[in-house]
Amino acid sequence: MSYFQIRTDLALEAREFVEDANGSLRGIIVEEYEKEEGEIHVTKVQITTKNGSKLLGKPIGTYITLEVPRLCEAGDNTEEGLYHEEIAREISNQLRQLLRREKPEYSVLVVGLGNREVTADSLGPGVVEQLQVTRHMIREFGSLMKGEEGCVMVSAVIPGVMAKTGMESAEIVKGVAAETKPDVVIVIDALAARSVRRLNRTIQISNTGIHPGSGVGNHRNAIDSKGLKVPVLAIGVPTVVDAATIVSDTMEKLHKELKEAAFLQARESSVFAELNNMYVTPKDIDSTIKRVTHTLAEALNMTFQKA
Repeated sequence: MSYFQIRTDLALEAREFVEDANGSLRGIIVEEYEKEEGEIHVTKVQITTKNGSKLLGKPIGTYITLEVPRLCEAGDNTEEGLYHEEIAREISNQLRQLLRREKPEYSVLVVGLGNREVTADSLGPGVVEQLQVTRHMIREFGSLMKGEEGCVMVSAVIPGVMAKTGMESAEIVKGVAAETKPDVVIVIDALAARSVRRLNRTIQISNTGIHPGSGVGNHRNAIDSKGLKVPVLAIGVPTVVDAATIVSDTMEKLHKELKEAAFLQARESSVFAELNNMYVTPKDIDSTIKRVTHTLAEALNMTFQKA
């Protein structure tokens, strides 16, 4: 019986795991390139078939991953501030490519998932609190707010968590969307990573929606275009990693000193079953979340201002 499971919300890591396992990538298109301006490595994974979806365990769609080694660095001085601005600009560019709005005027609902009282899970609420929402002003002042180039009507909601509301986040979002009728929904949530080096240094943007809590084995109803009847984009940053993964990675580094059979037996032991329920986040997560949420909020504000 296998106790060890690889848990990750990142399509990039799921693709790497499949390649390591059998090298099969049928139904999956991968494109990679570097953005020298911001030291950003961009990987675009497109899942085009049911076979590809099954291989990666992800819905059919496009997953854009930005690996930014300096994302969690402070942006107080001029140099670092400009660096974070460059990151925000690239996120905005990728968002606009996925949005593909033919008209400059549209309405968007931004959803901040997560628990604001748990720092590692407060990414969504933190971003929404810094957004420039405009729906109420446009409804009040109309053309005076739109200008010659039109504008984006932005509304936002923080649905909270089921333990406090008694409702699925998907239920709340579906109700809000039914009432406000946005043209597109953007969902922001903290993710779980497979690799420690990607914690707080990676941004994933997808057009497939999101399953809240899936990365930590807490499956909830999906927030996607099927349920909301409008396009749903998802933005996430991995803030936690499975403790079992950390131990497994350490063991792999030592596997040359162990017999292969002994290593595999140890990884499949019941010890890992206990670790699968533990998640680790960096000690400086408080300051990191503040910087990352600011960068994501700036990226969204740029996107809506330049639509």
